[in-house]
Amino acid sequence: MNKYELALVVSAKVEDEVRDAVVEKAKGYITRYNGTITEVEEWGKKKLAYEIQKMHEGFYYFIQFEADAEAPAEIERHVRIMDNVLRYLVVRKEA
Repeated sequence: MNKYELALVVSAKVEDEVRDAVVEKAKGYITRYNGTITEVEEWGKKKLAYEIQKMHEGFYYFIQFEADAEAPAEIERHVRIMDNVLRYLVVRKEA
């Protein structure tokens, strides 16, 4: 099992319940592909470095997880088409 981090930037224009549902759905994709979530960091609302879809702010989430090598590609495939996700990135962390 490798260690990974999923960074999500969620739209600031949606309600708290919708934003929580987006994060839970992303966590669900991790567990669907036999990943184990170790930590979820919520950084809150931050100003974006540049405008994305006419938005200047987004909510940042960092989800640490352990999974097999095939899981990140599958997780990205699902997160890519999720509503209210402005940006995402899965990176492998050093052991």
